[in-house]
Amino acid sequence: MNAPTPVHQDAVERILSRGLAHYWFPVCPASWVKDRPISLRRLGRKLVLWRDATGVVRALEDHCPHRGAALSMGEVLGDRIACAYHGVQVRFDGVVTRVPGSPGCKLEGSRATRVYPAQEAQGAIFVYNSAEPHCDNPPPLVLPEQLTSPEWSSFLCYVEWGCDYRYVMENVIDPMHGAYLHRQSHSMAEGEFSADFQIRDTDTGFVFEKKGQRNINFDWTEWVDTGIHLMRLEIPYPKTGGPGGNFTIIGGYVPITDRAAGSFFWRCRKVSGWQRSAWRFLYRNRLEARHFHVLEQDRVAMENMEPDANQREHLYQHDLGIVRLRRTLRVLAQKQLETEAGGPST
Repeated sequence: MNAPTPVHQDAVERILSRGLAHYWFPVCPASWVKDRPISLRRLGRKLVLWRDATGVVRALEDHCPHRGAALSMGEVLGDRIACAYHGVQVRFDGVVTRVPGSPGCKLEGSRATRVYPAQEAQGAIFVYNSAEPHCDNPPPLVLPEQLTSPEWSSFLCYVEWGCDYRYVMENVIDPMHGAYLHRQSHSMAEGEFSADFQIRDTDTGFVFEKKGQRNINFDWTEWVDTGIHLMRLEIPYPKTGGPGGNFTIIGGYVPITDRAAGSFFWRCRKVSGWQRSAWRFLYRNRLEARHFHVLEQDRVAMENMEPDANQREHLYQHDLGIVRLRRTLRVLAQKQLETEAGGPST
């Protein structure tokens, strides 16, 4: 019987701080990527994104294989970028197609640049974070019905917070803070200041919820793993919030650095016909500012926590969701380490 592969917590932390491999991550709003290349620091590296001649988004590591200059400083030539430093041309699949300064050299034809398969959906750009430098066939990007069904209408809100992206996720998996931090919100003015919680497993993750307080406040959060890590929650609306029932939020998150996170919040309602038009008008003209106010409260709270706050905490029953989330992410990181080491991955 093989001995278990040793797991070093510093290696687990390294993986989690940069983002798990073999998962999709949202990296920026789609409107950011136009006819010029842009550079973004995400997932432990700098990425360059651009649109080819057909409008399809491409993504590579922002690193020319010749001398390491930023490809984002170069010129887009359809499906490739010509580096501004020496004119080396790198195609979207990471292959160097031309070295003007030394035609026929070994660099030409080599696949020397890390590739990030990219997909545009629901107003955002998603990339696949493969452990290998080249991935030609990533798994499909699977999003929840609130973002794919024509019966739903949504708006994307993107914000950047000055904290570890896991603090943002833990803020969302903590429904109890809504009754305190957001007490004055039009959508969170109800609910008890205390509650018992339970964890309920699902086919794609788990739900952390208050017992006996459904449809009162920010009462539950669902953590979803479908090859991308997302969170789903609902906030009951008063009648003044317009048609469509509870307000659903789908959250996605990406590490920028260990002190910065990109957060994507899709605000969704199940509406059609005139109700869809009414909801979209009401959201833009009345509700959006209120929702940004709530996010700002969360941002200030998270950014004022010390980076090592999670090493000096005293958790209680309300925090079972945070404990479950942390354990789940650690297990996934340990599996990644074992796979990289050629050991067991069960």
